[in-house]
Amino acid sequence: MYPGWLDTEMTITQQNITINSELLEREVSLTILKPEDNDVIEPLSLLLLNDGQELESLGLKSTLETLYNTHRIKPVLVVAIHAGENRLDEYGIAGKPDFKHRGGKAEIYTQFIKQELLPRLEQLTGFSEFDTTAFAGFSLGGLSAFDIVWNNPELFRKVGVFSGSFWWRGKDLAKGYTDADRLMHQVIRETKNKPAIKVWLQTGTKDEVSDRNNNGIIDAIDDTTDLIAEMEAKCFKRPDDIQYVEVVGGTHDTATWGKAMAKFLIWAYGR
Repeated sequence: MYPGWLDTEMTITQQNITINSELLEREVSLTILKPEDNDVIEPLSLLLLNDGQELESLGLKSTLETLYNTHRIKPVLVVAIHAGENRLDEYGIAGKPDFKHRGGKAEIYTQFIKQELLPRLEQLTGFSEFDTTAFAGFSLGGLSAFDIVWNNPELFRKVGVFSGSFWWRGKDLAKGYTDADRLMHQVIRETKNKPAIKVWLQTGTKDEVSDRNNNGIIDAIDDTTDLIAEMEAKCFKRPDDIQYVEVVGGTHDTATWGKAMAKFLIWAYGR
């Protein structure tokens, strides 16, 4: 039986905030979604979301309201971090820029999350402790979220990656590239101990048309399933540690990611 407050419709408040980041040397816009204070009588969980400027096109507020009012998920504080003009530099893998030197500020972005954003959440929202914590993102923002969670399991217990840029590579295709040059796969192989995290991954069968190895499977799916294999080699188990969702006909856009969002939220915060 659910608490009595679940019999009433839950309302979500939206707050737009701008904070100054000394590390990123720019102002960072945040959109914060949370249930009305009067509606919450149990601990909140936390979701950080890269590419927060896409919140409206994802339909996230509507998805949350539907899930709350059908008793599918526990209450969540969503902090959506808007990307800046240097998105291609700030997102990526900390300390491992790609062959075009993109992602050169990924390590600084990680420091921003850890040293500036998380410590300020209590001041910004009034909450300092959470039932569970997760970080999610889309495309390159998904790669960023995965890298941050993988390397900081003491801060985040779960990660959600929608059409993640796991192609991120250290060598150009035209200059002797092999699958061993994929940088996130390298990071996993070089990790000694299994991080205590759970991973949710999504791809779409129409994420792209590229097929580097001509095996009839698009690279977006190959790169993601190969990443899963690397995690399994580190003793991750399916489905306990890894959930993989492949959307038939899914494309590389917010329309597909918005439709898949409910599955992620139920996985991360379900009752």
